[in-house]
Amino acid sequence: MEQVIAAVRGFDHALVIVPGPKSGLPEQAWGDAFFYYAPGGQVPGTVQPYGTIVTKNQPGDTACDLDPPGRWRVNIQVGRAALQELTGEEPRGRDHLEPGAHNADGADGAGDDRVLPHPLYGALGWVCVVNPGARTHATVVKLLRAAHDAARTRFERRHGTQEPTHP
Repeated sequence: MEQVIAAVRGFDHALVIVPGPKSGLPEQAWGDAFFYYAPGGQVPGTVQPYGTIVTKNQPGDTACDLDPPGRWRVNIQVGRAALQELTGEEPRGRDHLEPGAHNADGADGAGDDRVLPHPLYGALGWVCVVNPGARTHATVVKLLRAAHDAARTRFERRHGTQEPTHP
C-alpha cells in the first residue's frame, strides 16, 4: 500500500490525504487514502478524488472482503471505455458486485491482484484492485497516473489555466 501512496505522491501537484484520529474525518475513513490533483495543496471543494485506497469494508461495500488484516483495495477512476478494455465488462451492465459474484474472466469480487470493475462504481467507470501484487502493481500506478493527468486536464479546463508541459 505504501508503494502505491508513494508513487502518487510523486505526481506533480498530487495531494494524498490519509486520515487518522487527529484528521477531523470520520473514523470509518482512518487509514484509507484519497488522491487529488490539487495545485494549491488543499482538498478541492468541488471534485471527488480520482483514486482511493480503502482498508476495510464500508457500509454497502463488502464484496471485496476487506476486513481481514492485510487486505486493502485501490480504486481508480478510469472512464467507461477503459473499464471495458481492462475488464472485458460493459460498464452499464453492473450496479455492484455481490460477494461471490464473478466478472467476465471468472474472478470473484474478493480476488487479489486483478483489475476488476469497482463493486459499486463500475458503472461510472471505476476499477479496483484488491492487494495489488506482481501482476497488477505497474498497471495500478499507470492507471493512477492517467487518472491524475485527467484530473489535471479537468482542473485546467475549469480554471482556464494550463501549466507548462515538462519533457
